[in-house]
Amino acid sequence: MDRRQFLRASGTGLAMAATAGLPGCCTGGYTRGAPTGIVDTHTHFYMPGRPQGVPWPSPDDPVLHRTFLPPEFERLARPLGVSGTVVVEASPWIEDNDWLLNLAEDHPMILGVVGNLPVGTPGFAGHLRRLSRRHAFKGIRIGTDAVSAALAAGSAADDLQRVADADLTVDLLIPPDRLADAARLADRLPRLRLVVDHCANVAVGGTPPEAWLAGLRDCKDQPNVFMKFSGLVEGTGRRGGLAPQDPAAYAPITRAVVSAFGPDRLLFGSNWPVSLLFASYETVLDIAIRVLAAEAPGAMAAVFRDTAVRVYQLPPTRVTTGG
Repeated sequence: MDRRQFLRASGTGLAMAATAGLPGCCTGGYTRGAPTGIVDTHTHFYMPGRPQGVPWPSPDDPVLHRTFLPPEFERLARPLGVSGTVVVEASPWIEDNDWLLNLAEDHPMILGVVGNLPVGTPGFAGHLRRLSRRHAFKGIRIGTDAVSAALAAGSAADDLQRVADADLTVDLLIPPDRLADAARLADRLPRLRLVVDHCANVAVGGTPPEAWLAGLRDCKDQPNVFMKFSGLVEGTGRRGGLAPQDPAAYAPITRAVVSAFGPDRLLFGSNWPVSLLFASYETVLDIAIRVLAAEAPGAMAAVFRDTAVRVYQLPPTRVTTGG
């Protein structure tokens, strides 16, 4: 039975697949640590055909500008051992948070929703209170400008404190040279869980940039900063499904990330469907499995399930039973 057959077989097959063909991996140690269900902490769902359309992706993108909804993801991911996902809202439209939360009510495979709210605006507090009443709402995502605003004294910082007070999470979509800002923000808001998306969008190939490595060192000492083990195939820039399938191509990045964060502060995410521009979903998952098997033995349950449950406050029974 090859790796793909193992992956399709069951959630337990995750760890078995990770060990197949790797030197010194036949002891069954990884199998003992395998999760019963993988949590994919980064997907996007949207429907361009809605009356108002969608602000992203562009109609000029023939791969991404179509409907992506939970049934398609479930057909694709569940046979590979994925039991649920955290969906990240890319739209800046306030009402699209509600659209995703309504989708979560109808599709149990959606374990949580990371919303999109404008920090530092007069309406933020009210929107946060209202959305926080929805059980699937797990936090918000902010970008570089919002991070800069929050590092200065003012309403943006106050709004992130409100997120912390609500025991919610903030995802950070930042470039590699701003990774150190995650550590600064964590220092100012020590009760706020911060999740850096996509390894801070660092490029894959060659020597990692020094600013990114310095940011990793800063984040290492901040226990409330977490990193999504995602964005790897995107970092190659090789569109058309041409991202390398050999984990060695990603080693300079993945080794540094694993060393800085360890399994208890790493979360697997696919970035589906954006990742489809570079590799299949199965390839994205396979790369993550093989990298973790080689660089962090025994970390399977943490990276692929347990850290996500803890950081996003997910319902454990729905994770282990697949919704």
